[in-house]
Amino acid sequence: MVSSGQLSPAPLGTAATAPAEIDTVALGDLASDPRWRRPVLLGKDLLVLTTGGHGTAELDFRALPCRPGTLLRVRAGQVLRCAGPQLDATVVRWEAAALRGVDVDPDAIPARIQLAGEDEDAVITEVSQLVVDCQRHQGVAAARGLLRHQLAVLLLRLSLLPGCDHRATRAEAATFHRLCREVERGYQHTRRVEDYAARLDCSVRTLTRACLAVTGRSAKQVVDERVALQASRLLAATDEPIARIGRRLGFSEPTNFGRFFTREVGVSPGVFRAAREQPVPGPVVRPRPPADATGRPRGA
Repeated sequence: MVSSGQLSPAPLGTAATAPAEIDTVALGDLASDPRWRRPVLLGKDLLVLTTGGHGTAELDFRALPCRPGTLLRVRAGQVLRCAGPQLDATVVRWEAAALRGVDVDPDAIPARIQLAGEDEDAVITEVSQLVVDCQRHQGVAAARGLLRHQLAVLLLRLSLLPGCDHRATRAEAATFHRLCREVERGYQHTRRVEDYAARLDCSVRTLTRACLAVTGRSAKQVVDERVALQASRLLAATDEPIARIGRRLGFSEPTNFGRFFTREVGVSPGVFRAAREQPVPGPVVRPRPPADATGRPRGA
């Protein structure tokens, strides 16, 4: 079996000097603060393969234990915080355009996989080759297809691992997935289920039935949880004023945003922000993560 510790990340600064749709970096390159005192709001999709050490990663305010062979699937827009010096990991990251036209569903991969045996060997081999080729061919137009196919193969391999959920084919799950995609496009502008029903050309009752079947929660709860999660990300990972965050999420008055956030999360926006620099993995005040189309909470 190949040792996880043999994997070598890309040199520091590689991605900064040569921005690309697919690249590899070390875990420490993701945060400007080596102590990870606050979460990092991520602009790209990631795979994080732990190669050494033991610690905890906090993904969207949910603690995930990490050791050699642990692989995390992180979506663009999520917030990540790690116990920096305690973990070594290689990060594969990509822009959404890198998978355009490729028959692979990265959302079929759960937030955390503990690799072992032949599966671990195969994934390490795939990641190792991506690291090498990103270093050798970054910026070479002819190599773009190579890197895209390597990423697709890696994601397909991960999606076929035992325990990885595949999207349900039930009508309720399909409707729920359509709602989730529409909410992603519109949650900054409306929290009304009626608006989403109109966009999807169905009834509020249909959306509510689908959400209850997949998650056990109403359509209104699903929408509000997504807004609360985004508010939590911005409060924890940025210094943007609370009132401005509220306006970005469609609240015309700071008091309305404050009441909404307190109802959803259990504490005020100010209290939540003040707690953002607490050590990982201490007790975390967190919103309930919205479920994905399989009914599994994102980050679970």
